[in-house]
Amino acid sequence: MNGHSEVVSDQTDPEAGADPGADPGTGLPAPRPSTPRWAVVSLVGVLALLIGLILGSTVLGSTPLGSAAGTPDADSVDVGFAQDMSVHHRQAVEMASWERDNTADPALRQLAYDIESTQNRQIGRMQGWLGLWEQPALPSGGHMAWMGDAAHAGHGADMSTSSMPGMASSEDLRRMRQTPEPALDTVFLQLMLRHHQGGVGMLEYGRDHAETVEVRNLATQILTAQTAESELMKQQLAGRGAQPLPL
Repeated sequence: MNGHSEVVSDQTDPEAGADPGADPGTGLPAPRPSTPRWAVVSLVGVLALLIGLILGSTVLGSTPLGSAAGTPDADSVDVGFAQDMSVHHRQAVEMASWERDNTADPALRQLAYDIESTQNRQIGRMQGWLGLWEQPALPSGGHMAWMGDAAHAGHGADMSTSSMPGMASSEDLRRMRQTPEPALDTVFLQLMLRHHQGGVGMLEYGRDHAETVEVRNLATQILTAQTAESELMKQQLAGRGAQPLPL
């Protein structure tokens, strides 16, 4: 022995490969933090709520129209509107299709295409509703009986047994097909403008009196779109030196 006591350090050399995550007091690995139980429970609850909302919205989305408040009756505003507006739309589609195929005016071709495609889609919606309600696609009696006394206002005729306002006659349609360009454009604008104007009463009544929100919303959408189209057609007629037809 050389008289010098060898001092052994209990300090761990940091460069000797010590665990950097060890507890400085014990040298043992420090415990990893665990997720609180309340956080796990909350996460599970949120996931369950989201799944429930998704499933609920899927079920509601597949619920037949009108089932929540009962299916509309055969003499209801909803059924009458869907039947009569389908008839009204079909004539507009017929006139728009002819104009689209025969006009030389790009603006009117686009307008005719918009009317044709939009009203075809709306006919499909209304006929789909009638199928869900197990009602005929077309009215069995006269037109507009579902409007009651409002059907007669401003027309001076028994609208429950006569044609709907604004509808073109067979002679009107024949004249349109026989008129060459550019005079065809004027005839189309006059007939379609009168057609739009004639449907306003039905649209307003459906918007205000239908039982189902879907029918009320559709009537509102059609009324808004056709009001804008009517203003455009008035401008087009004025530019051609022509006047609208009386309703």
